[in-house]
Amino acid sequence: MQRLIDGYRRFRADTWPEARARFEELASLGQRPHTMVIACSDSRVDPAVIFGAGPGELFVVRNVANLVPPYTPDGTYHGTSAALEFGVRVLQVSHILVMGHAMCGGVTALLRGAPPEARDFMPAWMGIAAEARSRVLACMPVEQAQEACELEAVRLSLANLMTFPWVAQAVAAGGLTLQGAHFGVATGRLMLLGANGEFAAA
Repeated sequence: MQRLIDGYRRFRADTWPEARARFEELASLGQRPHTMVIACSDSRVDPAVIFGAGPGELFVVRNVANLVPPYTPDGTYHGTSAALEFGVRVLQVSHILVMGHAMCGGVTALLRGAPPEARDFMPAWMGIAAEARSRVLACMPVEQAQEACELEAVRLSLANLMTFPWVAQAVAAGGLTLQGAHFGVATGRLMLLGANGEFAAA
């Protein structure tokens, strides 16, 4: 905890004097982020750092393996879906980026099973991407499937986004674009999903 307090004190001493006007503007006028990023909770993959974004620019939701569940408006808990609803319908973001990454522990659990210490919630959550796993393992052995499954999970999440009626409506009206990406932790390289369904360097 002391590292966090030390970091906060550096923020107040070094960053706050220059950023104060921006934070005051955001407090006064509210947030109007242009892009929503759905990223993994992995500590190595921070969207604001990767994209050099400042306060108020990105509306970020992070979960295990950057998954978007299908539209299911029932009475249970839906953190990612609630964030989507707020981002699209209230903040009216113009872009949604689903960003996967290399060495994703959630995808490893999907392919090889969750670790024994993480079986209360992980298996059911990663079940969202069961179709991605099936598609990949139909083409290659599990030992070679990590990155392919990470990419396929991004494609699946983009498809699931279109099951939300207000996402599909905004896309059809031209007010919202959807994009997939994959970040290489060891390389720092970003790949974007193209119209041809393949990933290529940004």
